[in-house]
Parts: sequence; C-alpha cells; structure tokens
Amino acid sequence: MKKILSKKILVPIIAVAFLFIGSSYKSDFFEIAKQIEIFTTLFKELNMNYVDETNPAELMDTAIKNMLEELDPYTKFLNEQDVETYRINNAGEYSGIGALVRTYKDKLLIIEPHEGYPADKAGLKAGDEIIQIGDVKVADFEDNASELLKGANGSSIDVTYKRQGALKTTTITREGIEVDAVPFFKLINDETGYIVLSKFNAKASEQTKAALLDLKEKGAKKIILDLRDNPGGLLSEAINVTNLFVPKGELVVTTKSKVKKFNREYHTKNQPVDENIPLVVLVNGSSASASEIVSGSLQDLDRAVVMGARSFGKGLVQRPLKLTYGTQLKVTISRYYTASGRCIQALDYWNRDEGGNAVRNTQFNDFFTRNGRKVQDGGGILPDIEIATVKTNDLTMALLQNNVIFDYATNFHYQNTFDKVTDFKFTDADFNAFKNYVQQSNFSFETKAEIAIKKALSGDENDFLGTDVKDSYKTLLANIEKGKINALDKYQSEIQKNLEDEIVKRYFYRDGLYQYYLKNDDAILAATELLQNTSKYTSILK
Repeated sequence: MKKILSKKILVPIIAVAFLFIGSSYKSDFFEIAKQIEIFTTLFKELNMNYVDETNPAELMDTAIKNMLEELDPYTKFLNEQDVETYRINNAGEYSGIGALVRTYKDKLLIIEPHEGYPADKAGLKAGDEIIQIGDVKVADFEDNASELLKGANGSSIDVTYKRQGALKTTTITREGIEVDAVPFFKLINDETGYIVLSKFNAKASEQTKAALLDLKEKGAKKIILDLRDNPGGLLSEAINVTNLFVPKGELVVTTKSKVKKFNREYHTKNQPVDENIPLVVLVNGSSASASEIVSGSLQDLDRAVVMGARSFGKGLVQRPLKLTYGTQLKVTISRYYTASGRCIQALDYWNRDEGGNAVRNTQFNDFFTRNGRKVQDGGGILPDIEIATVKTNDLTMALLQNNVIFDYATNFHYQNTFDKVTDFKFTDADFNAFKNYVQQSNFSFETKAEIAIKKALSGDENDFLGTDVKDSYKTLLANIEKGKINALDKYQSEIQKNLEDEIVKRYFYRDGLYQYYLKNDDAILAATELLQNTSKYTSILK
C-alpha cells in the first residue's frame, strides 16, 4: 500500500497542518482549525474511498515521518516502539542479546558482539549475517527485524546465520544488558589516567566521576578524557561531566529558542572533583552534541587542551514532547551555545542546495576563551592540537559506509591468528592486501570533482561544450578513476587506523581495543607526551 500511494499526495497537506500546530503560539487559531479540518476531511475521504484497501496507521506514520524529514534529521515522530527504544538508549539498560546489529532489507548484520553477553556466549561474531529468527525469515519481515532479538530476561530464541558462506544455527538466551557510559579507564603510566566516555546516558557523569576518583587514588595526576566517537545524549549529563573539572556556578552552556521557556543558562551545581588536574580531551568527526558541549566549554574556559580532529558540529537541542496513544515528537527546540557564546552547528538545514542537501557553514565568527584565545563557531569544535590519523576524509568515509573496511576485517580475522593483543601488528604487506581487496571489490566512490564534471557533461551546459572540451573532460574522469588507488596510499594512515580498530575488536573485543590504544594510538601517545611537558601544556592554555 505504501508503494501504491504517492507520498506527494499526503505530505504537503499534512505538512501544512502540522507546521501550523507546531507554531500555534503565534498563529491565528482560526487558521489552525481550518488546516486541521482540511486534513482530517482529506484523510477520512481518502481512506473511505480509495480503490484499494488502505492502512490508515501506516499512511499516517509515513506521512508524518516524511514531513519531518524536510526539517532536520533530529526532529522525529516516535511511535510506541520508538519511544521505548529512546528510553532504553538514555537509561543504559535493556533486555536482549548484547550486540550491535545493523538492519538490512534481507538480513541483520552483527557489527559487534559485546564480550560475555548472550550473542557472544552463543558464538556469534562480527560479520555474521542473521537470516532467520525463530520461524521468521528476516527477508520476509516488513518491520525492523532487530526488534525480534529483544525479549524478556531468560527467554531464548533460535537464529540461523551465514558465516563465510556457510549456514549455521545457534540458540541465544536473552539477558539484562547494561550499557556502560565509561567502558574503560586505566593508568597509562604512573601519573596519567585514561578515561573513555562513549555516550551520555544517565550513567555518564556518575561513571566518569567514579573512574576519575579511582585513577586519582592510584596516583593519577593528569587525565586524558576520550570523547572520540561519542554521539552525545543527555544535556544534563554533559553539564555534570564538565562540572567534575570546573567550579560550582560556572556557565557551561546556553540554549536559545523562539520559545521563551526554552531559553536557559546551565551552570554547574556541584563542587568539582578536581578543578586543577591537567586535562586533555580527545575528539574526532564522530564526537557530537553533548560531547561538543563538554569539549567546547572546557576549551572555552581554558580548562583543558582539546586534541584530535574537528568534531561533528551538532549545535541543536531536542526535547521529546508527549503526544496521544503513547507516541512522542522529538523536536529540535533550540540551539546551544558553549561558554564563550559560540554555536558550533555545522549544517544549515533551513538553507539547502539544489539537491536538497543542507548547506555547510563556511563563514565562521571569532569568539574568545577566558584567557583570550581565539575560537570559532559554525563548524564543530576545532582542536587546539590536530592529530593527522584522527582526521577523516571522503575516501575513508566511503570505505567505512560501504562496509569495505568491515568486510576486509571479517576476512582477515578468519585468515590470521593472534593470541594476545600485543602480538597484533598490521604490516605494509597487509595494507597492500587491502588495496588489492578494494580493487577486486564492487566498491565505487565519486569524488567531488567527478560529480561536478559529470554534471557539466549532462546538464544544459553540455550544449555549449565543444567536442574537444568534452573529450578533455572524459580523459580527466578516466585519470581521476585511475588515481583513486593512489589515494589509498595518500590516506594510508587514516585508513589503516580504521582497519586496525576493526580488526583488533574481532580478536580482543572492545576492552582489547582500548588496551591496544594505550601503546599504539597516535592521539593518546601525543596527549600523554603533552601532559608530560608542563610548560607546553600551560602555554597552550595561556
């Protein structure tokens, strides 16, 4: 039914109705009532009179979600199932199999089983493709099949999966799963403690505090806080984590909205654990939202040196608003501003290009930290010290998004054996093998130059191009295609970093990866070196 009815029939009318509702505080009530009446009449007549049988709930769900896609990717309609998932993500506890799973049309792909949890106990590995759960074939299941993996503690489910081309079966007994916000912390040396904060759920500040106190008790006099790949979470937890290192009463973040009640200043409320301990915060392109509040405000207050790569750039705040029948609207209500007053939102969803894509900010405004250092808005948090291997580029992102790195790691794991994490080493020969794998795969990647050239050749401008110019363009396209393999060498350090991360997890789980980081991660090594150089650390902040 969803395929029969064009989205264009419903979405414009629904969009008008709901946009008026969303801004009812400043709209004429008659106009609101008028638009609601138009929509309800249309919806009733459509479902009563359409030639085929309709599914009103499905039509409404599709229409609402497509309407909201026109705004920003964070404003979402949550049905009852989505509301429960949202609650679980923030609480950090749920009942299931204990694995990161990615959903495809005909399968579920195990991305990472968590050590000691049901999926791991049942023998599932990263790269396994679940094709049947109980009596249900994933390819035949219309909704998100990963929901079939959830269930009550102690309940069991049989799964059929494919590994390296062979079909296998196993039984998984579900358990209560606790999602730690701080999955790892340890002393790097006698004086330097390392804390990984992977998400800002309800446990974030409590677990970070416990890790900090434990490391200090063991002798830590300097701290590295790793926020890389942390997608964010609860705003309150971001403020509480910042509060561990800054005094009570400090302004951390301000939110600004067109709705007055959402305009707020958030100050620290507690005494800090340690407001003087030297601190380095690590970020990368996947550090977003709450991660940027913490790293940005600690940078603005000259309380920490930020290292790594420019963060994601999400400066928008969402709040869930309750609707009827247990549903919710998670809506963007405001922008947040770090302690210096900067908003680091990178994408402008309200001004889009010809392709409908959000425009990236290119003009930045200057702001100043407490000590007068210049920082800028509009493009994430730019580290005080950038680390080359932490940066991302279009080629590396394409390799990750197309599962090329993931699939290579799967094959590597079944072809090589390592008993200890200290035995693992990814050699130049291994990287050459990866390059051959890429060449033989179906991986395709279009550079920005290729997109522009192809647009010129296919657009109206093509009529004004002579044969010689067209031939030159085609030759240029061919040369760019040949140069892509060379680009693998150009970005070897960034690509190899991601390969090593993925491969190490296959053998030694997430804990082993962090152990590997302590001796091999460029950002951690650079942060440790900086903290040992007191004069350089101090000079950066002053």
